[in-house]
Amino acid sequence: MAEHSDGAIRGILFDVDGTLVDTNYLHTLAWWQAFRRFGHDVPMASIHRTIGMGGSTLIEHLIGEDRDTDQDETLKDTHGALFSAQWPALRAFDGAADLLRHSAQQGLAVVLATSASEEELRVLRQVIDADDAITGATNATDTGISKPAPDILEAAMKVADLTPQDTLFIGDAVWDVIAANKLGIPTICVTTGGTSEAELREAGAVEVYKDVRTLLNAAAAGKLHGLQHRSEGNNR
Repeated sequence: MAEHSDGAIRGILFDVDGTLVDTNYLHTLAWWQAFRRFGHDVPMASIHRTIGMGGSTLIEHLIGEDRDTDQDETLKDTHGALFSAQWPALRAFDGAADLLRHSAQQGLAVVLATSASEEELRVLRQVIDADDAITGATNATDTGISKPAPDILEAAMKVADLTPQDTLFIGDAVWDVIAANKLGIPTICVTTGGTSEAELREAGAVEVYKDVRTLLNAAAAGKLHGLQHRSEGNNR
């Protein structure tokens, strides 16, 4: 993986859905049900491929620009209500909390970069159970245009006073990589969101791991240079 020129990464932005918490297929089902309630028969496979986009972008991508846009907010609210019914079943991926703590122990800022609602973010943080390692987080009120636009990442960097040159992003979707690429931020991906390694690498991911635990093991072994050299960069 390519390092920044001085090797001093100061912070890591973490996508949450599909990266730290196992939610992508639950989101897919909730969107499928929401679309059906409003007369849109959208295949689940098509929906899954858009998970990682923000709600408005996802809706436009799936049912087109010529849709009744007055329906968008109701569709998003319906998806949110259906997804919230699954909150008691949410689980963090194995190693998610450990990865955040490992990153914090290296002196890195840890920022959750999500466009989830404030209430949903609260639930996700409880599920991850690593608030002691989290510097800050974004939510829907902090962001403008959703991924694949880079607004969410720009808002997340502001939380910890980061720049693209001293930031890494960890995500699971092609849309994560595209958004980060627009800012020049390198992205490490996991495949736990259901997107293949080949697709993630084609989008521009610099490293891809099968899951968070495997990524953490690589970091602990010193194989992720962005995580490895923070303290060295501080001492220069």
